[in-house]
Amino acid sequence: MENSNNKPILATSTALALLVTLIGLYFTSRVNYLLFHTLAEGFSIVVAFSLFMIAWNSKKYTRNSYLLFIGVAYLFIAFLDLLHTLSYKGMPIFTDYDYYANQLWICARYMESITLLFAFMFLNDERELNTNGLLAVYATVTCLLVASVFYWKIFPECFIEGTGLTPFKNISEYIICAILVTAILLLRKNRDRFEAETYQLLFWSIICTIISELAFTFYISNYGFSNVMGHYFKIFSFLLIYVAIIKTGLERPFELIFFDLAKVNRELSLEIDVRTKTQLENEHLIDELKQALEEIKTLKGIIPICCYCKKIRDEEGAWDMMEAYISTHSEASFSHGMCPECYEKEMKKMDEPEEKIV
Repeated sequence: MENSNNKPILATSTALALLVTLIGLYFTSRVNYLLFHTLAEGFSIVVAFSLFMIAWNSKKYTRNSYLLFIGVAYLFIAFLDLLHTLSYKGMPIFTDYDYYANQLWICARYMESITLLFAFMFLNDERELNTNGLLAVYATVTCLLVASVFYWKIFPECFIEGTGLTPFKNISEYIICAILVTAILLLRKNRDRFEAETYQLLFWSIICTIISELAFTFYISNYGFSNVMGHYFKIFSFLLIYVAIIKTGLERPFELIFFDLAKVNRELSLEIDVRTKTQLENEHLIDELKQALEEIKTLKGIIPICCYCKKIRDEEGAWDMMEAYISTHSEASFSHGMCPECYEKEMKKMDEPEEKIV
């Protein structure tokens, strides 16, 4: 009763805390948008890094390559989001160009959406994920993206002062949304691989990400209302991932980390039941064969037989007629007849005249 009463209270307090936080963030955006942006992006960076930590430290225990793949990727997504935050207009760090942040945003969102799509390649893969190779691939891609923005400066422009978003930025946002929609379809197709609650949280997380991306296709100023709403839905998205993976993993680790292991154990239990049933059937068949063998009586070894009367001596030393002995020691029965030679002998005896009595 205590637990059931505490759950609604806990849910209500969490909702109130979230509401107060969102209201506080909104007023922060009205006072200093740069502070709002730093807090909002800082939250997503912490969550993304935490995703990596929990997935990496549970890789020895979980067979869920999907979770591990996403966890490794979110380390580099967090790094790109960190650069995005540090290079935002108004931050006194990268002062040679005001709109690095817009380019890095597209880099991070492409990486995030493609990760959520490609992760399904490993969902049903029973092989162990090569995490070192995956780290190398993501590190290489991240370095190339960062170099294209800061060093080579060949990454397409995403924002022009006074004009707003470039066609490349808008088209990229729509492409990212299309990738995320595909990820949702794959998520629905493989929903039996997830707990019901985890599936719902991941589903709505991707939905919030799509809404966030669409919001970032409308703003004209980096400090506009559409930009604020986009960050709000990004917070919702990462918060849902937090609840789905980190919070669930900490509060119910055996239900998340060992979810696949429990499923395998259930399959093994079914296989054991089938094999046990088969073994019992085989044992029953063996018993029937043993019983049949016991009922079969065979004559083997040296049989002592009288050379005159043809009686046979049994195990107790008694002499029995051949027919009686064979009937006792086998399943054979006798049908009396006469062979041709004996028949001729007997017929001759019958034809000979009886001797006269003197």
